[in-house]
Amino acid sequence: MRTVSDENTTFIPSLTIIGGGPGGYEAAMVAAKLGARVTVIERQGMGGSAVLTDVVPSKTLIATAESMRRVMSAKDLGVDLGGGEPRADMLDVDRRILALAGEQSRDIEAALTALGVRVIHGTARVVGPHEVEVRPEDEAEGADREVITSDAILVAVGASPRELPTALPDGERIFNWKQLYALQELPEHLIVVGSGVTGAEFASAYDRLGAEVTLVSSRDRVLPGEDADAAELLEHVFHENGLNVVGRSRAEAVERTETGVRVHLSGEGAADTPVLEGSHCLVAVGGVPNTAGLGLKEVGVELTESGHVKVDGVSRTTVPSIYAAGDCTGALALASVAAMQGRIAVAHLLGDALKPLRPHLLASNIFTSPEIATVGVTQEQVDSGKYQADVLRLDFATNPRAKMQGVKEGFVKIFARQGSGTVIGGVVVAPRASDLIYPLALAVTHKLHVDDLADTFTVYPSMSGSIAEAARRLHVRL
Repeated sequence: MRTVSDENTTFIPSLTIIGGGPGGYEAAMVAAKLGARVTVIERQGMGGSAVLTDVVPSKTLIATAESMRRVMSAKDLGVDLGGGEPRADMLDVDRRILALAGEQSRDIEAALTALGVRVIHGTARVVGPHEVEVRPEDEAEGADREVITSDAILVAVGASPRELPTALPDGERIFNWKQLYALQELPEHLIVVGSGVTGAEFASAYDRLGAEVTLVSSRDRVLPGEDADAAELLEHVFHENGLNVVGRSRAEAVERTETGVRVHLSGEGAADTPVLEGSHCLVAVGGVPNTAGLGLKEVGVELTESGHVKVDGVSRTTVPSIYAAGDCTGALALASVAAMQGRIAVAHLLGDALKPLRPHLLASNIFTSPEIATVGVTQEQVDSGKYQADVLRLDFATNPRAKMQGVKEGFVKIFARQGSGTVIGGVVVAPRASDLIYPLALAVTHKLHVDDLADTFTVYPSMSGSIAEAARRLHVRL
């Protein structure tokens, strides 16, 4: 706790946080533990979109889809299912998703309250460098609004799904990624517009759940911003599972029909199939920051043309007393990044030890089936000559644990700096890649040598054994 005191007074720093998502609630917890007086204002429920409509619900859906994958592959492992076909009951699936999200939201609020954080359910607007006007959700229209004054303000308001004017969601047949959990039954044929992370994850999940799925990509392949080897393998798995990928095509419009939806396409890939017919459509084409009407420009906070808040390496905006974190800043749209930005802001405000945001150390995961996890330097950066690295890819096909579990696709790839052997990046494609990437993330963050990975005991048999084996193959004899 940083305090300024004399014989008569003790200064306790105060922080007002707008937004209760990962950037907001993580910052609140850290600040409260360091002794600050903290207020959090959230309009939809603690945890924000990440907990209530985005990360937690989507990954819970994906967990159900992954259980279906294991059931469907059980016959290959000698398990007799008795002739029954597994099916997903979407009412039960969605009921569990929403219950789990609500429980997580309540747990976060309880944890904050226990730390002495004041939580206000309502809408906020910045009215000065140190002032936030609040309208509680249960306040009568026209009543006086509270103005909270604090030493600093943290804006962590997240983002909302970007909508196409010719494909507006209706929550019945045309959806954005917040609305899918109202489905009463498994879609007969789901058309997913957008092959980025969100589109690929939902396409993969509903394919595993048993729906017919068509994925529309404006690029040559799915996940155009990810490791090319990983994306190619995922697209191969999609085709093997019967998931149809329509590449080099853009959705110009989505319209309702009597029995479903009609998606009009343009582009090179749409020459043979200019129109797609399906039962439902998910439009997953990115997000828009929730900064409109927040009063930021009026108090001097600089925004980009897209409405994102400009921040420096310690999450500070162009107004010294106002910080920002999460999707509203235009940084990588990941809960882990938002949380890190929030913690960095608090550390800077309270004078605690900190390191500026270091995106090159970020470990991220795409929850498709199989999962794709990455950290550090990428194959594209190596190919372009930005980094000089030795690259080793090892498929899991020879891994004994993979064989036991019926895992047929996947690999580990390690990037080691030429000359020194320092691990500077890695890719894992496999079930639970989100867990398997951790040793590579440790190696990248702490500049470990490939021999450090190779010389560390791994359990036999294990999937992680392939990480050590890949590192051994990168060893250079002295």
